[in-house]
Amino acid sequence: SVVQKFELYQNYPNPFNPTTNIGFDLPKASQVKIEVYNLMGQRVVTLVNEQKLAGYHSVEFDASGMANGIYFYQIQAGNFIQTHKMILVK
Repeated sequence: SVVQKFELYQNYPNPFNPTTNIGFDLPKASQVKIEVYNLMGQRVVTLVNEQKLAGYHSVEFDASGMANGIYFYQIQAGNFIQTHKMILVK
């Protein structure tokens, strides 16, 4: 099926320990950046920073060595920006 719009999906599983998957849709090839932030708004990791083809993609986030708590992940693709919350429980 053809992807119609930019979409960032809720990570699965959530809560997670220590890995989770983040899926996203791109209706056209785009420069994509996905970053994870802590509650203070500090970037803790960049998961994706590259050109991606149109379609569905997913990236695994491994939070081994990170503290329990709430994190936010944000996608930037062209003018599209979306953020979701995820919970790391060890």
